[in-house]
Amino acid sequence: MSEAKAFRRVQIIFLIVAVCAFSRADQVVAQTRTDNGSISAAILKAEMREFLTKEIAAHFGNIRTLQPPPERVFSALTVGEFSWGSFARALAAQADIGGSHTIAGKDTARAIAEIGLIEARNGGKAFSQLYSTLALRHYGTDLSKNAVWSSMNESEKKEWRALLDPARFYDVEKLQVINLPDNYLGVAARVAAMSFQMGVLKDRKLVDSVVERAAKQFLDGAIYADDNPPTGRYDRYSNEYVRFCWDAADIAGREDIKERLKPSIKRQMKLWWDLVSPEGYGYNWGRSQGLVSYLDTLEIVAYLAKYPEFRPAPLPELAALFEQAWRWIRKDYNDSTHMFAVFSYGRGNYSYINPSREWQQTGTAFGKMILAGNEFVRALEKESVDSFPSKPDLPNVARFEFFAKGSDRQEGVWLFREGKLRFALPITVGTKPAIADYLPSPFGLAGFSAPVEEVYPAFVPFLTLGNGKTYAASDGADTISPGPDGRSLRVSTAKWAQLGSKSGERFSNGLRSDVEWRIESGCLIRRETITADRDIEITKWHFSFPSTATSVTQINESAGIRTFELSGPDGVTIVTFRSSNRNNIRIFTPGDGRLGKGVLGAIPIHLVDEQNGLLLRAGNKFSWEISVEPR
Repeated sequence: MSEAKAFRRVQIIFLIVAVCAFSRADQVVAQTRTDNGSISAAILKAEMREFLTKEIAAHFGNIRTLQPPPERVFSALTVGEFSWGSFARALAAQADIGGSHTIAGKDTARAIAEIGLIEARNGGKAFSQLYSTLALRHYGTDLSKNAVWSSMNESEKKEWRALLDPARFYDVEKLQVINLPDNYLGVAARVAAMSFQMGVLKDRKLVDSVVERAAKQFLDGAIYADDNPPTGRYDRYSNEYVRFCWDAADIAGREDIKERLKPSIKRQMKLWWDLVSPEGYGYNWGRSQGLVSYLDTLEIVAYLAKYPEFRPAPLPELAALFEQAWRWIRKDYNDSTHMFAVFSYGRGNYSYINPSREWQQTGTAFGKMILAGNEFVRALEKESVDSFPSKPDLPNVARFEFFAKGSDRQEGVWLFREGKLRFALPITVGTKPAIADYLPSPFGLAGFSAPVEEVYPAFVPFLTLGNGKTYAASDGADTISPGPDGRSLRVSTAKWAQLGSKSGERFSNGLRSDVEWRIESGCLIRRETITADRDIEITKWHFSFPSTATSVTQINESAGIRTFELSGPDGVTIVTFRSSNRNNIRIFTPGDGRLGKGVLGAIPIHLVDEQNGLLLRAGNKFSWEISVEPR
């Protein structure tokens, strides 16, 4: 197949997918809007409950037996981590909130007991334990009256007690989770607190110890949590983590800890409010995005509905975001396959979200929707909010938020939202050096999308030197200097991330990167100057602008300048390259390969600039510039 035909095929696929998606989205909007175009709280409540009641029953009904458990439910594998615990939590939440312990003609209590035994016998830990614990608690904290607990014999209860013990993934002696990121401390704290609440764990000192350890970063004064100390990895998990710590402290009756968590929660909620898109998409960098980020919005709004003191905006505005996120989630669900489109064409996921966990993704989403929806609706009713805007009125944002200001490394995020120009530019450490999901790139910028879990120069150049090693000016910086009006940013570093090294490591290589970002007339401009402190050979300079666009046209070429017009689902984006050297820009179409997969859909076109054989003498400089204008 020729490149032209292949490209046309990509365009046709995109058109079909877009038409189907927007058709389903329009149906949801029509069902929830009032005559004046606002959203009816009662209709939204009814729609969510009707959908979840129907789909939970469909999934539960499709499970013919739990002895042995089926390998698939509908077409999706059930053998991945957390899969059964995720569904148990969703099933229990529906039985509790929906008001009936009989679903699809079957008793839910005994089914949840058997599902917990599946997790226990398969060595389930962490979220498997959390979701199982939550499922059990839905039937009551007094186990003598708990229908799930009463359905088990003594041998089965023993297995369940082991499942409710955080020691499966938490080292009580070292006070650390075992081979897991630090946000799992929040999971351990919740499991411990709930197990103590239900009388399974008896050691109060142990519970206090786990809850205190989970909250330690915040108790020590941190506003944002490093998910992999001391490397400096900051992403959406910081927000979820502090909410988990609050929940654990609340269950354990630790008002002292809750009080000390408040400064972090207030700042983190303000950050989320300044990050979130009008479509309800929150943290747009890091390893858990796509469907997860829209579910985050439901959970965060529900949390803010329950705890008004942390709200960064009035409840009706938060409700508008909830509805926008719900709209996306609903259209992403396939009513025929009974699954979310997690693995559809062009959708990328971190490797731990693989086909074996497709059912787990659906089960987890059900549980989050049921609980967030219930909390959200209760707040609307309590505060007499009968309707709210169909779209949020998000304020303009232009500011930088620091995560850390260490002597060796500074980190934070630049937030900008004005008209069509919206992005979050994080300066932080990723799961691997220079991995695209954590590069200092403008995530959320119209037309731009980084390929998922790829070490790839998405908006940040990779430099391969004469010694064969490749570097990127990423993973933190020496200095970060925000402009006073939030419309510019200077980032300087002489310590580079080296591809193939350990996460968080930075290296001096004889070069210094000075990057100036600025906003001019609706345009985002990145200008970088590389300075050599000794003679340096750059054998390859590699940069890519990966785009959601489905067509591209070069509209200008002159000395050192090339301009392209990109058109696609995000509209029209103008991209201009300026360099003192010859621009060797080519158009790359990755198809459905790994470089073509984004968190929300395909990345059909990459503008790739490669330059070879650059020699910088000591004191010499090399500068280049890219500007992006969404129209």
